[in-house]
This record gives sequence, C-alpha cells and structure tokens, in this order.
Amino acid sequence: MSQPHTLRPWRTVVRRKSRKIRVGGVEVGGDAPISVQSMTNTLTADAGATIDQVRQLEEAGADIVRVSCPDEASTAALPQIVRAAKVPIVADIHFHYRRGIEAAKAGAACLRINPGNIGSPERVREVIQAARDHGCSIRIGVNAGSLESHLLEKYGEPCPDAMVESALDHARILQDHDFHEFKISVKASDLFMTVAAYQMLAEAIDCPLHIGVTEAGGQRIGTVKSSIGMGALLWAGIGDTLRVSLAADPVEEVKVGFDLLKSLGLRHRGVNIIACPSCARQGFDVIRTVETLEARLAHIATPMSLSIIGCVVNGPGEALMTDVGFTGGGKGAGMVYLAGKADHKMDNDRMVDHIVDLVERRAAELERASLSPT
Repeated sequence: MSQPHTLRPWRTVVRRKSRKIRVGGVEVGGDAPISVQSMTNTLTADAGATIDQVRQLEEAGADIVRVSCPDEASTAALPQIVRAAKVPIVADIHFHYRRGIEAAKAGAACLRINPGNIGSPERVREVIQAARDHGCSIRIGVNAGSLESHLLEKYGEPCPDAMVESALDHARILQDHDFHEFKISVKASDLFMTVAAYQMLAEAIDCPLHIGVTEAGGQRIGTVKSSIGMGALLWAGIGDTLRVSLAADPVEEVKVGFDLLKSLGLRHRGVNIIACPSCARQGFDVIRTVETLEARLAHIATPMSLSIIGCVVNGPGEALMTDVGFTGGGKGAGMVYLAGKADHKMDNDRMVDHIVDLVERRAAELERASLSPT
C-alpha cells in the first residue's frame, strides 16, 4: 500500500551529513540507517548468561550490543560471546588499557573508551594500534557525570561547553594517530544539557554521533525523557546510532528505540499500531485489544501498519492509511479494512484472532515481495 505521507516535505527529517564508519558489519553514519543499540547487564565473565541476553536483544531487533569489560575474566569470555552473536559486539572499556587491547584481539567490533582515562600517551597509542590491527572502531564516550577535573575547574560545573571540549580533545588524540574510525557520544541525564551538547558537537565535527540521554530512569520516565531529548535531536537530523538508557530489561531499550525512530519516520520495524485512547463511543474494549495485539504481534519484524479505532468518527479515515484496520461500529461487530478499503465485517469476539491472522498473512506477502527479484 502506498504511504502518501512519505511525499510530504513537512514530514521529512533532513539528517546531518556525517562520514561513515563500520561497527563490524553495521554501517554507522552517512546514509546508513540509524542503528539501535542496547547493553547487556549480565556479568560478561558468565558467557552463557551474556549470550542468552544478546540473543534476546537480537530477537528484539538490536543492531549492535555492548558488553562491559571491567576485568580480565570479561575479556577472556569475549571470544565465545562474539562467536555466538549475530550482531557486532562493542566492548565497554574504562581505565584499564589492557582490557581494550584484549577486547580488540578477542573480536570486539568496537571499543567504547574515554582516551583521557586510558593513561599515558603510550598506552593510548597501544589501544589505538590494537583497534587498527583488528579492525575495531572506537566510540569516544563523554558523560557529564565523569568529566575531567581540569574541565570542571575551568567551567565550574558540568555543562555543554565542557562536554564538547572533552569530546573534541579526545577526538584529536585519535586523529593525531591517524585513526578516523570513531564516533562520539556526549550524554547527560539533564535533557537540556544533552541536547545543547549534541547540537554544538554536530557543528564542530563530521564524525557519526551516538545519541542518548544517560541514566534516564525507569521504564516510564526514562522513555519519556529519552523521547524528548533524542526526539529533539533526531528531528533536527542529529544522530547516527542510539541507545535508550533505561533502568529496565534491556530488551525494552530496543523496543523504545525502534518506536522512537518509527514515530519520526526514520526507520520502520514491526507493526505500527495506530489506536485511539478510547472513550464512551467505543464499540469494543480498545485498551485491552491493543495490549493483546501488541503482545501477539511482537514477533513480526516486517514493517507494516495497523489501525485499531473504537468508533466511526476517526476510524475510517485512519484505516485509509494503514495496511490493516478495524473500526468499531456497534452491535458487537466492526469493519475490517484492507489496504485502506472497507473489506468485510467481523464480530468483536473473534476480531483479535482474525486481525492477527490478517497481519501475519500480510507480513508474509510483504516479505516475499521484498525477496523477489525485480
């Protein structure tokens, strides 16, 4: 089905021009799709538990997964984790330069480091050389909560200027070693600081930017804060890869990340359910129906749209723009729409199973069409 809104210039996000790097088999920056990341919270040294969580994140659609490597036992487990993973694995490195070298040798696709806390220039050079030798990219990760003491003394407190200066200083270290396969993040838990820092950084350098609001909180408030902060940046075209940082199951981070991109028309994965908030006009229990459909359709990765509207006020209009739609009409039944057109009526008590079947069949058709030679 055609999507007329894709032709409307007022619904188009113009992305910032950045150079492209690779994180394993995933392109980041340039014209590459914005990738969605998450991070495991298992002990990395427990390879079995970490692999299980990586697989859960893969099933949710994660493009890249980061694991923490604070000790030698973690980097010792990394080869097994990398071999089992279908997505690139990023090694999170802090303070111990040897962990970075070990992670690069173990097959990590990217090292998340802060060059300023790795140690002496010689140690930084060794980590950069290991990344170069083993095809690793690097993420310079600046956080408002761990800025260098000289910057805190200079600016008096964490602020966007301090974060950007830190990021550019660290980027210069890599550039001085002729290493350019890097991306940068400048995260804070404060929305205003985060957005301002990324806006400044986007003007100052052309490398890809990994965006996020760090330590955003639990699932509900963290989702809201991340949506405001990252939504503002993405709307302005800033951001090449993202992580939604939630004090929740990491799988939820991936789901929210895709929902955020989907809402801005930047990337589509799975079923986009358009639903009314429900009111006294509803011809069926909209809230419970949507909850059930979200759970039963979570396995579908093929991009498609589904409208679930409780009455005929907005239902037919919304259904015109979706692959499958259902509009409540009273008397225990509603109208099913296919490809934007009214197709047949269906009883409310059989509606959920029927819609699941229709969506699964439509997803299979779209998948076959995408695989067919043109």
